[in-house]
Amino acid sequence: MDIATLFAWFVIAVLFSVVVAAIVGLGSLPGGIAKQRNHPHADAINAASWIGLALGGILWPIAFVWAFIPFGKSNSTGDGEVESLRKQVAQLQAELASLKNAST
Repeated sequence: MDIATLFAWFVIAVLFSVVVAAIVGLGSLPGGIAKQRNHPHADAINAASWIGLALGGILWPIAFVWAFIPFGKSNSTGDGEVESLRKQVAQLQAELASLKNAST
């Protein structure tokens, strides 16, 4: 074997590695995004992205968009409601304690 043939095989191996890495990166991208966003269907999104790639990329864009769809209320609204409910519970507990003290 001469140097040109070895170099050609090296280039083919590098290109193959790059293609495999790109496929793995694209396949795991929607699932990773969904897990970062604590999506309730993260596992289903991950499966849809891999199945989509296996079918020639048909379902992959759907899985990608699905990973960004918010479910439930946003964190800022939810945190404010939780804090409001905590204050109401504390107020009710104080009123209950005062009623117990007044009846004894």
